[in-house]
Amino acid sequence: MSQMFTSWRRLDGLLLFAVFLLLSFGFSAMYSITLSQGEGNLVSRQAVALAVGVALAAVMTRSNYRLLQAYAPAAYTLSVLALAAVLAFGVEIRGTVGWFALGSFHFQPVEFAKVALILMLASYFSRHPDRQASLRVCIESALLTAVPVALTLLQPDLGSALLLLGIWGVLLLFSGIKKRFFFLLVLTGLATFVFAWTFVLADYQQERLLTFVDPARDPAGKGYNVRQALIAVGSGGWLGRGLGFGSQSQLKFIPESQTDFIFAVIAEELGFVGVVFLLGGFFLFFQRILHHASSTNDDFTGYLLLGIGIVFFLQCTVNIGMNIGLLPVTGITLPFVSYGGSSLMLALLMVGIVQSVSLRRRGSSSISLGRGA
Repeated sequence: MSQMFTSWRRLDGLLLFAVFLLLSFGFSAMYSITLSQGEGNLVSRQAVALAVGVALAAVMTRSNYRLLQAYAPAAYTLSVLALAAVLAFGVEIRGTVGWFALGSFHFQPVEFAKVALILMLASYFSRHPDRQASLRVCIESALLTAVPVALTLLQPDLGSALLLLGIWGVLLLFSGIKKRFFFLLVLTGLATFVFAWTFVLADYQQERLLTFVDPARDPAGKGYNVRQALIAVGSGGWLGRGLGFGSQSQLKFIPESQTDFIFAVIAEELGFVGVVFLLGGFFLFFQRILHHASSTNDDFTGYLLLGIGIVFFLQCTVNIGMNIGLLPVTGITLPFVSYGGSSLMLALLMVGIVQSVSLRRRGSSSISLGRGA
């Protein structure tokens, strides 16, 4: 009993506090949204996902995370099969066939694909010590990433596909791959895009991409969302209008307020001070993951934690950026804050992985990521 208590004391309390703070913001905003939109089961459904996610995190914390390296190929294969299956058997929500319907619960397999890709790439890079001079490693890792990216694009879910590419790109840079190999792949990708734009994509597909980059081309659609979000963020002032008193959110001017634009709801109702605390929670969260990643001499552990940090950082940056008009609307949610059962459960699972590392990293020395780049 005392041994179990001692091991649990080695958990990262600051990381848990950051997650608790972010969850508190999310549930507070969702409760406020239910006051005007009549979605009384919004909070209860998210609470169920939270309970399942906490259970997954607890199991993962007590498990040895190093076993994930052996299971990485199986997880990757399962995620690819799930992404393929959802195209045939999934349900369409907001123009994207990306969810399995399990009664009233919807599971989005791309969330699992993010975790599986991180595991696969971390395992792959850690097994190739000659990666610095190997163009083969660069190409093979790109092909591993291309499969889930292509299946995600077929849904179509451009935002999640770009997020998967971002995981690979940052991990590849930190792996120590020579920059000329990386830029060669980037140029190849750009040439492929130009070819597809000229000879493959139909006019309506080109228009969708142009609207994705410039929402002002569709003022009644995505452009409208961004304008309303900007109004909400700007009207929050220093202390906000108070929970349940935001005019933009309560009068339903902000579409998808519980998911894509929940940051705008928080900014309007809790103001600048609330946003500072929210960003402070994310800063602490990222700092703890980076601390653990830089305190291990095991390549797999380092890349695993780095991949987890990347996916959270990219989601946070993209979501907040589109709420304040700096980035196009992609449908990327704010981790721990936005409504979404599968997103929350997989996010908490990744927190469990970080905590598993925290329990077992005593006595480790620093890892040098990106050596020889």
